[in-house]
Amino acid sequence: MSNQEAQVSRRRFLKTASSAAAAAFAAPTIIPSSALGLDDSVPPSERVVVGGIGIGNRGAYDLGCFLEQKDVQFAAVCDVKEARRTTVKRIADTKYGNVACATYRDFRELLDRQDIDAVLIATGPNWHATMAMNAAKAGKDIYCEKPVTKNIEQSLILADTMRRTARVFQAGTQRRNLPHFAFACELARTGKLGKLKKVYAHPAGMQAMMSGWLPAQPDPDPAVVDWNMYLGPAAWRPFNPKLLDGFNFEKGGGLVGGGVLEWGSHCVDLCQWAVNDCPPPVEYNAPKDGELVARYENGCELIFREKGWIPLGSCPVRFEGETGWVEAGDSGKMVLSSPTLLAGRTVAEIGGYPATFHVRDFLDCVKTRSQPKGNAQAACNAHIACHAANVALFLGRQVKFDNQTHMFVDDDQANRLRSEALREPWRL
Repeated sequence: MSNQEAQVSRRRFLKTASSAAAAAFAAPTIIPSSALGLDDSVPPSERVVVGGIGIGNRGAYDLGCFLEQKDVQFAAVCDVKEARRTTVKRIADTKYGNVACATYRDFRELLDRQDIDAVLIATGPNWHATMAMNAAKAGKDIYCEKPVTKNIEQSLILADTMRRTARVFQAGTQRRNLPHFAFACELARTGKLGKLKKVYAHPAGMQAMMSGWLPAQPDPDPAVVDWNMYLGPAAWRPFNPKLLDGFNFEKGGGLVGGGVLEWGSHCVDLCQWAVNDCPPPVEYNAPKDGELVARYENGCELIFREKGWIPLGSCPVRFEGETGWVEAGDSGKMVLSSPTLLAGRTVAEIGGYPATFHVRDFLDCVKTRSQPKGNAQAACNAHIACHAANVALFLGRQVKFDNQTHMFVDDDQANRLRSEALREPWRL
């Protein structure tokens, strides 16, 4: 038996043992059907106990996907906002018919709980990587919303941390688990389009900005909104309520990133999958005629393009090879250069980019200790491509990246944007 299998067996044994001990001392000795996995329920030994951190708008959607799964037990929520803690607790308690969902303001208290197997991290992007690595070191598996890192250095540390701790990590790039996107990437990966020449990603806006300050307002009561914890590893700035829901706040390397990092987390991720999750491009050029062209070591081009797409919905991607091409978007539809590429297969059209399949992939991997579709190394490569493109955008010129040293080549100015200082005590 491998160490990973032993770890899973031990977790199940401990859960089963604790359940048996509780039943033995109970009076009268009546075991409910739900504890035995009857009446269409899942026995406690097979459930994944989940805690949620930072459950706002997107997090609430993700939480709904988790709660749909019969083998999930949602046990605790942490948020810097009292209103959100209360709301999520009410949702969980209503579902389970009890008042057992615990609430925390400091995520470290949630991570200290030995009964929690996995965490859903849906805070602002400022916290994603730091919180995920703390969770991994606490022995938790992680489903983390994207963008999962703020800069290139964080991307590398994140992947290394998940490797060393052997945690299951799933980035919230849910399109990897949608049939038409998966099929399009399969065509590219398996040579059905011929030698791959170009992969296109939609950035939803090409601009790189610096994080700023807003006029200072009186600090709120920490029990209501914990501003210091909200800032976390970010550079300190005075409180302003408009910053509380600013999705782009402190997104990366001092650079907010615009759509290159936001949509790029999805679109570039799919392009990376199409090129077999190889290391990111080695050359990034300044935008020209509405396109930012990057080049992989094998000569294939990654092209960030805002216009010129077939109307197939948001988050479109296009893969072009020597003998064929495919384009897909969030409508659930694809357009192929030839119907023969389908080879008689029927590909389900699922529009609206639901995360249910992605959550299921994560939970299955938690149980089997296998790698999910949006694993840490895949997320690392896709995010490095986005961050490097963002650096080229910000500097307005070409930059070259070395995948062996993970540094920009002979470029001190670009290398200063690879990482950033983090506030104590949040250094990685």
